[in-house]
Amino acid sequence: MSGVTDQLIVSKENGVGTILFNNPDRRNAMTFDMWQDLPIVLDDFMNDVEVRVIVVGGAGGKAFCAGADISQFEKNRSSGDSVAIYNAAVEKASNALAGSAKPTIAMIEGFCIGGGLGIALCCDIRIANDLSSFAVPAAKLGLGYRADGLKRLVDLVGPSFAKEIFYTARQFTAAEALTMGLINRQMPRSMLKAYVADYTSMIAANAPLTIFAAKTVIDQLIKPESLYDSALCEKVVEDCFASEDYKEGRKAFMEKRKPNFQSK
Repeated sequence: MSGVTDQLIVSKENGVGTILFNNPDRRNAMTFDMWQDLPIVLDDFMNDVEVRVIVVGGAGGKAFCAGADISQFEKNRSSGDSVAIYNAAVEKASNALAGSAKPTIAMIEGFCIGGGLGIALCCDIRIANDLSSFAVPAAKLGLGYRADGLKRLVDLVGPSFAKEIFYTARQFTAAEALTMGLINRQMPRSMLKAYVADYTSMIAANAPLTIFAAKTVIDQLIKPESLYDSALCEKVVEDCFASEDYKEGRKAFMEKRKPNFQSK
């Protein structure tokens, strides 16, 4: 994609938009340019009706993302103003991924550490290989985590596991992550990419409006009751029943064929 850093490898194929973090010498740690350009790529995916599902992964096969690229901190986080600019870019990228209207999958190979785990938590589904490891080393660095970053972790694994992850600051195996509910699936290394390809194909073939409705309602359900938007939840469900895709789904079922959904 023109105008976007080459540290993000972007592709579109068979209804799947893929973003690979491409900083392998630093275990795909996020540079400022990567944080800044991630929302641009996601916005392009949102506006492309052909893209049905989004996959986020790391290039090189050894790391998903090892957090922020600390080598840039002297340049980009050495003053109050620069820290604010950097943090704003991280927040915008994280919110763009977490707020994606299309389903998102983190394909995790190898290290998923710190901010890298934060990125994975912004995705709807996390699928890892059996060599993956997960950690938040904040307690080894004296860093504090804001409530919005911690909330995604607590919502996913619960307060006790979240405390264990932060208190120990150690690396957890893929098997431990699966037990905690931190990841959805654990696959052998040789099978991960094929499994994710099959999963995305399955999702891309389903009705986009139904998936959007489910994503919207589920995201609303985990909000505090005072922020729950019942009108929005009703609307997205009604939009499904009023859609051409609902007619196509019924017709395909009666004709015993695969439906051809058009997102309308």
